Amino acid sequence: MILRNISGVKNMRKLTENILDKFSIDYLRNQVLKNAYGNDDTVIAGLDPRVLLVWYLFFGLVPWFLNDVVFLLGLFLFVVMTTKAARIAPLVLFLFCLGVFSQTGYLFIAALFFGGSLDTAAPLLVMTLKVAIVSLASITVFSGLNPDRLANGMLWFGCPGQLSFSISFAYRILPVLMEEFQNILLSYRLRGCPPKKEGFIGKIRYLGYQVKMIIQSFYPLMLNTAKRSRTTVEALELRGYRYSIQNPAVRRMKLSMLKITRADLMFIGISAVWVCADLLLSVLISR
Repeated sequence: MILRNISGVKNMRKLTENILDKFSIDYLRNQVLKNAYGNDDTVIAGLDPRVLLVWYLFFGLVPWFLNDVVFLLGLFLFVVMTTKAARIAPLVLFLFCLGVFSQTGYLFIAALFFGGSLDTAAPLLVMTLKVAIVSLASITVFSGLNPDRLANGMLWFGCPGQLSFSISFAYRILPVLMEEFQNILLSYRLRGCPPKKEGFIGKIRYLGYQVKMIIQSFYPLMLNTAKRSRTTVEALELRGYRYSIQNPAVRRMKLSMLKITRADLMFIGISAVWVCADLLLSVLISR
């Protein structure tokens, strides 16, 4: 019995060390870039951006006005399937689970701690489902849209050209920001003295040291980004960006590649059938 407990403790310590080893800066950077640029071959990425934006408006706004648990559960199951089809990075899913619990899960624990009962679980479940549906819909849509397709979709719906370009530029500058962030961290590592990573306590201290370096790297990163943004704006103005964004001929040329295909119609049909079936099921159960 003692040997089993010792082996269990060793296995748990080994598992904890493996988890801490995986949360490095390179791993975080690769996961972020994979979610932003590595999903071009998925079913969601092949859809028209206008269809995805309209789909997101429904699943991002309608759940906030609903309180039926059955209907919300049906919508949640559907966005889970679309998230799986979009091949979301594991880190993004982990942050999603952490965010949902931090927003609603702790309220249930606090309610029980301060004299509440299980009756408080029903309204908190409704709130959790709403947050989860909207979050998964956001992850599904924006992981399947590259900067150009997202900007063209917003431009087609009448958004100002400068707004659509700003969002597209924010997507494009993401790899530059990650590279600049990596360079700043490397400079801090060369000048710093990290603690040893021996044992579980050592790994915790090393993780805290990494977090401290990330906080210290924030100001230099923002300063370097501001310098790069000014250079980019000056280059765009020299090439006639302000005139081209207001030219109707340029707008038509940019939007000429948007086409509704059979896959878009199938996606819209499946979504509509699922929502109608979910609504019918909710009405039947409520009776």
